[in-house]
Amino acid sequence: MDSNIILFCIKQKDIPKRLAFIREAEQLKNVLRSAHTSSGRQESTAEHSWRLCLLALALEDRLAHLDFAKVLQLCIVHDLGEAISGDIPAIAQTADSNKSEQEKQDLLTLLSPLPAFLQKALFSLWEEYEEASSPEARAVKALDKIETLIQHNQGTNPPDFDYRFNLTHGSQYTSNDPLFAEIRALIDADTAVHADKNSL
Repeated sequence: MDSNIILFCIKQKDIPKRLAFIREAEQLKNVLRSAHTSSGRQESTAEHSWRLCLLALALEDRLAHLDFAKVLQLCIVHDLGEAISGDIPAIAQTADSNKSEQEKQDLLTLLSPLPAFLQKALFSLWEEYEEASSPEARAVKALDKIETLIQHNQGTNPPDFDYRFNLTHGSQYTSNDPLFAEIRALIDADTAVHADKNSL
């Protein structure tokens, strides 16, 4: 049989597996986070990932020194592992919560229908983000915290929401770059107002 025909047949069998992955990834739309939308309902991890991508796009010209395609790839993949076991809010995490290891195992399960080269590529992106091992990953870490803080300030949160926790949360990622430090200062000012109102 012609090698081109064999390759075509392999690729045709490949599509259902890619679609199976996409169907499983849909679970991320059902994973709820501690943040609430402006209407008062809990946001999903998928919604957070979408607006993280949008935030990156809004700052693209200020991120010209980075590989922007990789920035978007990291934004899309960074929380994908939460599709199976869900999200653990930062305020609820403990030293023994093992969130990263659980996400890793869940992500490997989620990626399993895909061809090996795609599994490797997507897992490598997640690992790069998790370890903050590149300038792009460190930027996305900062953007991830920034988007979360914006949502916390914008959302209609429960009366016991701890805004003061947010004044320091993630600062290790936002303090080392002038752009992110500038954005963080604006957000922290807003957070402080919410914290003061909440304590009355």
